[in-house]
Amino acid sequence: MTVARDIMSPDPTCVNEDQNLVEAARIMRDLDVGSMPICGNDAKLMGMLTDRDIVVKCLAEGADPGAVTAGSLAEGKPVTIGADDDIREALQMMQHHQIRRLPVIDGHDLVGIIAQADIARTLPEVATGRTVEEISTP
Repeated sequence: MTVARDIMSPDPTCVNEDQNLVEAARIMRDLDVGSMPICGNDAKLMGMLTDRDIVVKCLAEGADPGAVTAGSLAEGKPVTIGADDDIREALQMMQHHQIRRLPVIDGHDLVGIIAQADIARTLPEVATGRTVEEISTP
């Protein structure tokens, strides 16, 4: 049985809830990523921050990205998967919630991220195609 831990990208870099969006954008640029987890001061996952969030929820609203914190954009309880959960469950969650990146936790610790690219690299084309189609359906 393939589990989330088997295909995830391990050791994700978090943006801290207190970091402003300019700092977050620079981290994304340096890591060449379009999203990253937001972690609280207690090191627990608070949500995910995307480059689109920065543009739509800050810049387009005329807010100052140097004054807006990553934590202020964390909304609701993040959708996650356990590290030892079956990969089929991870695919179902990504499809159901239409998310492209799924944080992987072990207990309360963030240990990885499953992205569409991880699925494409490791799973059969049929599973990859079905997941991408479901995530992208409006």
